Amino acid sequence: MRTAAASGFFGTTLEYYDFLIYGTAAALFFGKIFFPDPALGTLLALGTFGVAYVARPFGAVVWGHLGDKFGRKKILLAILLTMGVATFLVGCIPSYTAIGAASPVILVVLRIIQGLSAGGEQTGSALIAFEHAPDRKRAFYTSWTQSGSQFGNFVASVVFLPLTALLPKDAMLAWGWRIPFWLSALIIAMTFVLRRKLVEPESGKQPQAAARATVPLVEVFRDHWRAVLRVVVGGLCISPAGLVYVFGLSYGTNVIGLSRSPMLILVAGSALGMGITIPFFAILSDRIGRKPVFVIGLAGCMALIPVWLGAVHAGNWTVIFLAGFALMDIFLAMPTAILLAAFLELFPSHIRFSGMAIGFMLGIVLTGLLPAIAQSFVQDDPGNWGQVAWLFAGLLFAAGVAVLAGPETYRVPTRELGGGLAEPFPTAPQGNVTQAGHKYVTKPDRTSTTGPTP
Repeated sequence: MRTAAASGFFGTTLEYYDFLIYGTAAALFFGKIFFPDPALGTLLALGTFGVAYVARPFGAVVWGHLGDKFGRKKILLAILLTMGVATFLVGCIPSYTAIGAASPVILVVLRIIQGLSAGGEQTGSALIAFEHAPDRKRAFYTSWTQSGSQFGNFVASVVFLPLTALLPKDAMLAWGWRIPFWLSALIIAMTFVLRRKLVEPESGKQPQAAARATVPLVEVFRDHWRAVLRVVVGGLCISPAGLVYVFGLSYGTNVIGLSRSPMLILVAGSALGMGITIPFFAILSDRIGRKPVFVIGLAGCMALIPVWLGAVHAGNWTVIFLAGFALMDIFLAMPTAILLAAFLELFPSHIRFSGMAIGFMLGIVLTGLLPAIAQSFVQDDPGNWGQVAWLFAGLLFAAGVAVLAGPETYRVPTRELGGGLAEPFPTAPQGNVTQAGHKYVTKPDRTSTTGPTP
């Protein structure tokens, strides 16, 4: 269980680290390195950042299908290596001046590969921790995947700071920007060792007989489309992260004119704080239920978002930090802590990877568009931050309704989730028999000296 949780933590650390260092490098360096026109290059470089978000749902379909058909462990190893190799190779791409138009083409291809692998990483990491966890501790063990994503955000937000401080500008453009991409190899190696040690959970070893004849994706949309829709809408609960990390940073520095360094400190501190508080709220939900923790967190976010935006507009640093840390590290941490466990609990084991990955990635694509939509509200009038607050309040309300309308599953045994038994090999009271395509394994005879027949 601990190995599975650690694997999820470092796997999503790598995913979010890779994603965000690419965004930072695209904003600061890629326009001059990989494109011939520096003026247009930054816009094109940021466009390549968005390509990965388009690729993520396709990756969710592919990895989810493979994970349900062939097992969790081997697919997670494949996802890890795909993401890691693509990220490392980004740091090896020659510049436009060296190889011409091939340079941005290679960059886009590697970015698409990153997006495809990210479509399965977070769900797969959470799933294997979920299926190893005891029935009453599923949220706690699964929450380490979410903590890893926040730790990845934190590391990515600070990794460029010492490099830009120590290296001259020319050195950063020539080779310094490559170092964070090469450093990802350390996380890859650590996570690979952990995942090699994982034991395949029983529900991932062999699909149920009834499921072997079906395509998981078809069954997901035919029989579990309500659960997928609930995941998509419920996943909007993480939208305040984009509000603070992306829109807030741009609105505060570019529109209002606030100093960039304090805003970056808020972003990095919030990510680190969430990584610490998430497991505690997960423990709480394992004891009192998913819905109370989820709804309290959303209500707190809805109350604090206008306070925080108003403080940013007014330039009140005291309220910016107090409301920002409370919003992120307390109230947003509450739904974030439990959403993976709560959503995984909606699906039976033989389609759990597919159903969760597809629904969750579609929700992430929607939330990825929100910072740009919010920016359009304040582009002409910085005082329109109230419209942004209403937008996010409506999304959070919809997420709350989606979760409240679903079942409360925190006390349901893992093998009974999704309306069926998750164990591929049910236990028969006696003998070795085959019935309806199932293999039955004999319980050990405690009076026998030879043990059960294999």
